[in-house]
Amino acid sequence: MPVDRMFGKDGNRPEVDWEAVYAEYLPRVYNYFRYLIGPSAVAEDLTAAVFEKAWRQRGRYRPERGALSTWLFALAKNVARDHFRRGNRELPLEWAGSLADSDPVEEAVAEREDQARLAALLAQLPPRERELVALKYGADLTNREIARLTGLSETNVGTILYRVVQRLRRAWEEEP
Repeated sequence: MPVDRMFGKDGNRPEVDWEAVYAEYLPRVYNYFRYLIGPSAVAEDLTAAVFEKAWRQRGRYRPERGALSTWLFALAKNVARDHFRRGNRELPLEWAGSLADSDPVEEAVAEREDQARLAALLAQLPPRERELVALKYGADLTNREIARLTGLSETNVGTILYRVVQRLRRAWEEEP
């Protein structure tokens, strides 16, 4: 059962299983930061900061105001904003990528090259577009959830993402 749908024993008061929240959302929050800044120790640190902040502010979560995922990714957006405000603007163009031992070396090298190429294309996007891509494909949020987080309309989110993906595809095909 998704953690957004859990309720307390009285049927009304939400009772959040924070271990389940961590297990379900850790990969999505980390992927959000991967799309923003690339996989690195910084992405891991920012992910940890989100969950620390969520734990400390757990009493502030109000399910009647929105889904737990929306609240958690609002925290993630704030952590990212704080990170960039501190002057951490560089976007790594090289993604480490996790390589399985069973992959042939050629496949591993090709995957790294593709990841580096994608990172370079993402780094060229304006911050708003990069954030929308990170929320959609990194955090795996729906357009409706992204709209709630950003204040854009659901249609606007879909339109922007469609155009960005089309531009990324064209740029991918143009590069060697």
